[in-house]
Amino acid sequence: MTSEIDWANINEKLPFQRNPEAKAKRRELFKRFDPNGNKYLSLAEVDKGMQDVLNIGELFDCKAAVNRAFHSAKNASQKDDKYGPEYLEFREFRLFLQNLRQFFEYYQAFDRIDTGDDNRVSKDEFCSDKIKATIETWVGKIDDVGAEFDKIDTNGGGQILFNEFVDWALKKNLDIEDDIDSQDE
Repeated sequence: MTSEIDWANINEKLPFQRNPEAKAKRRELFKRFDPNGNKYLSLAEVDKGMQDVLNIGELFDCKAAVNRAFHSAKNASQKDDKYGPEYLEFREFRLFLQNLRQFFEYYQAFDRIDTGDDNRVSKDEFCSDKIKATIETWVGKIDDVGAEFDKIDTNGGGQILFNEFVDWALKKNLDIEDDIDSQDE
């Protein structure tokens, strides 16, 4: 299973690396996302920036990954929020971009195993031989796929939701085979 995602383009447009060049690009990108010039971004401004500034349609179309990246960056901050807990500040922007890249990869993985195309993965979908083989290319051998499904389905709803999948993917260090990983994280 491969995708038609232009991973090199996505990596180029998400400068999350820890070096002076990436930081300068991030600063410029943040300014372009901030139409008011007030030094913080709402989720709506991030959404608009995704479409108007980054021009990466694939990212704009996966709101779950954008929302998760936004809130994850906000929640990781150890300092008091100067502008309030619902806004993203520049000091959180690098982590947002890094999370966005990672969660977009996880969104692509989730979409590939969601054969019912209903934004959730049933046990039947997850345990099918084809999906099991795909998942094992990402995380390694899984001895008991049914038990693994039950571990992922933390809310016990009988379906894996994207947020549950991300939590599991982070623990497993999931890596889809056809993306281009950034070398300088």
